[in-house]
Amino acid sequence: MPVMVAAQFWDLPPAPPPDEFGNLLINRTSSKNAVKPVVFSHWLHRRKFSCRICHSEMEFGMKVNTTEITEAANKSGQFCGSSGCHDGKAAFGHEISTCEKCHNGNLSAGKERFAELAKLPTAGFGNKIDWSKALSKGLSVPARHLTIKPVNEMAFKDILVLESEWLGTPPAIFPHRPHTWLLDCSNCHPDIFHIKKKTTQHFSMTANLQGEYCGVCHTNVAFPMADCKRCHPAMTNSPG
Repeated sequence: MPVMVAAQFWDLPPAPPPDEFGNLLINRTSSKNAVKPVVFSHWLHRRKFSCRICHSEMEFGMKVNTTEITEAANKSGQFCGSSGCHDGKAAFGHEISTCEKCHNGNLSAGKERFAELAKLPTAGFGNKIDWSKALSKGLSVPARHLTIKPVNEMAFKDILVLESEWLGTPPAIFPHRPHTWLLDCSNCHPDIFHIKKKTTQHFSMTANLQGEYCGVCHTNVAFPMADCKRCHPAMTNSPG
């Protein structure tokens, strides 16, 4: 199946500006308390920190607004206030003078710093940065832990070939290695995917685009679903 045909068939979400891709509004209780939502920029943080630091060490859920973050918890050293993060030492803390650095409700906040990524390899989608290539070339070397070291280097490096159920669509290729470097196995298994291949029910492109399965990350943080050939490399670029 050509990429252009797939893009027309699926209801792909609109693409935000590159400097807003990966920026999320955390608004579990802010608006209810007459406070502007927090804006969290993934591209700003992923330059220095691997995904597992937030989603394993700090225990943030993989989906936005599913973690019971409170100001009291942050100030007590949990979540954003964890040691080595926004603890007032490694990065700004939780004082009144710094509230609007996070509580600004503006998805474009901080875009003036996007130029700092100009030397990283480029991509055609998302925030236009090829983070995998930057990682493999040593151009981006994010920390793997703050205070809790990951379990011994993950040896599971299998590349999975996931056959498509759609006629004419080539298989998706899933490489474990780039994922296990940034994440813990528990980030995906068993809550998002079952451990055994082909045992995850309802796994489909439609579900992905609704923010499930691969779409937990690959709709608004990692390269988006519109970048068809990143997962389906045998797709052609034109009908011919």
